[in-house]
Amino acid sequence: MPVEASLIQILACPACHAPLEDRTDADPAELVCTSGDCGLGYPVRDGIPVLLVDEARRPGADGTGSNPGSA
Repeated sequence: MPVEASLIQILACPACHAPLEDRTDADPAELVCTSGDCGLGYPVRDGIPVLLVDEARRPGADGTGSNPGSA
């Protein structure tokens, strides 16, 4: 279930306050921090972003390296 675009525009990474990138079409669905230094991926469960640093995926934890959208 996608997150509304208007909501994504006002959300920010709780760790560094950078904007979030919508990757709810991916598996797993998540919002990813656009900061090259942070890059945390926050899960989206049942259309609700879980913006807790303890719940976030660390960059490279999925084997793909750091945030590819931050170049």
